[in-house]
Amino acid sequence: MNNILIFGNSGAGKSTLAKKLAEQNKLAHFELDSIAWLPGAPPVRRPLKESMRMLNHFTDSYENWVIEGCYTDLLTHIAPRCDEMIFLNLPVNQCIANARNRPWEPHKYSSPAEQDANLLMLIAWIKEYETRTDTFSLQSHLLLYKNFTGNKKMITRHV
Repeated sequence: MNNILIFGNSGAGKSTLAKKLAEQNKLAHFELDSIAWLPGAPPVRRPLKESMRMLNHFTDSYENWVIEGCYTDLLTHIAPRCDEMIFLNLPVNQCIANARNRPWEPHKYSSPAEQDANLLMLIAWIKEYETRTDTFSLQSHLLLYKNFTGNKKMITRHV
């Protein structure tokens, strides 16, 4: 079995690494963004139990997978089923640079203009990573990483 969790700040490179590992190792790839939010605006979190049910459905459907996201509540739920954890703990400035340079994500935004319109909010969000105390925070990610007893690595610089 090869089941990997990748987490970190927005712009840390979670999607890029997950896609690379999925392709190299023939793993099913899953973005937690796809189940964490209800459709529509403004953004509202989907009920946690519903997101967990959807996550369980994915992991039950594939023997080998890579899951990526910043939602410690969901990551903690699935951590007992993973073989490896990768914490992308890059400097905030690097995450901001990555966010500015990310290609259009058509699965998240209807147009490049819509994605660009969200950039200032995303950069503000990235800057708050070290001071927030919510499920998306550095504090929460460090605790998840610390408590995981399996194979894990923390990446602290862009590779």
